[in-house]
Amino acid sequence: QVQLVESGGGTVQSGGSLTLSCEVSGFTGRSNSMSYYRQTPGKERELVATVWSGGGSTKYADYVKGRFTISRGNALNTMTLQMNSLQPEDPAVSSCHADLWGHDYWGQGTQVSVSS
Repeated sequence: QVQLVESGGGTVQSGGSLTLSCEVSGFTGRSNSMSYYRQTPGKERELVATVWSGGGSTKYADYVKGRFTISRGNALNTMTLQMNSLQPEDPAVSSCHADLWGHDYWGQGTQVSVSS
């Protein structure tokens, strides 16, 4: 059974940093892509960043460019999102997503909070 296991998150002061990690278990192949999404109350879930297996190319939402970095881990199907310069408008539930070649899987979500 495929599962996405997330770690990281928590509360940080404005301007601080947090790291989120995600690992796909139960799948022996290489994922097509892995992403982080975020959702705030009353809003739809939105893409934060994506990293593809082929060549490691990445894509970011405009509001995180220059602050967040997504990368593949050394282990197969692992991913890290480094979040720097977190701002009061950044708090959300962040969820890991994996595209396993047409099959979508989601992590359980982790809370990211920023205190002023």
